[in-house]
Parts: sequence; C-alpha cells; structure tokens
Amino acid sequence: MPCGGGGLLSGSALVADALSPGCRVIGVEPAAADDATRSFRTKQLQTVNNPQTVADGARTPSLGTLTFPLVLQHVSDMTTIEDVPLLRTMFYLWERLKLVVEPTGALGAAAALEGNVPVAGKRVGVILSGGNVDFSQTAQWFATC
Repeated sequence: MPCGGGGLLSGSALVADALSPGCRVIGVEPAAADDATRSFRTKQLQTVNNPQTVADGARTPSLGTLTFPLVLQHVSDMTTIEDVPLLRTMFYLWERLKLVVEPTGALGAAAALEGNVPVAGKRVGVILSGGNVDFSQTAQWFATC
C-alpha cells in the first residue's frame, strides 16, 4: 500500500482489519521519504524535510496526527523502496499492463516485484493508484533506469 501522509494506508488497513482480521497490510514509501517507516519502528512521529523522490505524492513531511495512531494499530509493517526500482516498476505497469500509474501509486507493486516484501506463494493484493504523471519528466526518468 502506498504511503504519504497515511490517509490511504490507514483507511485501507482499518477496513482490511475489520473485514479480514488475518490480512496483513504493509505500507510502502520512498526511501528518501521514510518518515512513516521510522515512525512505525520507533512509535514516535518522525518527520522528513522536503524529500527528493520521484514519488511526489509521498513528499509529505510526516504522517498525520489522525493517521499515525491508525497506522500503528492496523498496519502490520512498513518498508521503503528506492526511486530506480520504483521507476522500473512504474514503466513495467505502463508497458505490460497498459496502466498509467504515477510513481507514488506504484510503491506497493514495486515493493512486491522488487522483493522488498516477500510475496512468493502468498495471496497478495496491491493498491495501484493515481494517474497524475508529469510526462515531461519521463525522459529524465527513463535515463535513470
């Protein structure tokens, strides 16, 4: 599940917990914007200042005051992904699945496809969200992969 300010993550985890209590929800954020992962690990709200990442929807300074307790209560784990594997996954989704997904919306898929979250032999759902892509950036992005 992508994570920026924690709204989509906490809301989805809350619903998953209510409908399927055994379901594990794992939040994924860019490595350069790892405030939520650090917050999850330390149980203290952490911040990040103007993170440089292609996942512009996750450039939030921290989880929200409402979302942080929900993440702690309902999310099973958090992980991060670097920008290059994130872009590789985003391009895969574009090319192979014909889905225009923005970098932030591809965070969960990137964590699964790149091995940050072990998924082999498991039943897995991945949230793909957002189609807000600045296509003027794509040439620069392709050059990094």
